[in-house]
Amino acid sequence: MAVPKRRLSTSKRDRRRGNIYIKAPTLVKCQKCGKPVLPHTICGFCGNYKGRDYLSVVSKVEKPAIVKTPKATKKPKDTKKKAA
Repeated sequence: MAVPKRRLSTSKRDRRRGNIYIKAPTLVKCQKCGKPVLPHTICGFCGNYKGRDYLSVVSKVEKPAIVKTPKATKKPKDTKKKAA
């Protein structure tokens, strides 16, 4: 295994770590709706990319909503043992 020959100075270490940070994502405006989206991706709001519609966003809205019914509560089990 490789072992450093000399101890790395703090300035060299810090210069190396200077580029390690979280960068803000680059956003561009959608050509159709103007919302910010990542470059080279389909717009999630209107489904447009490079002037063409790729996703039918209207069909997402028109889907029937799934209605969750409340679950029936279970009766507590009898914990007493019967005398034999």
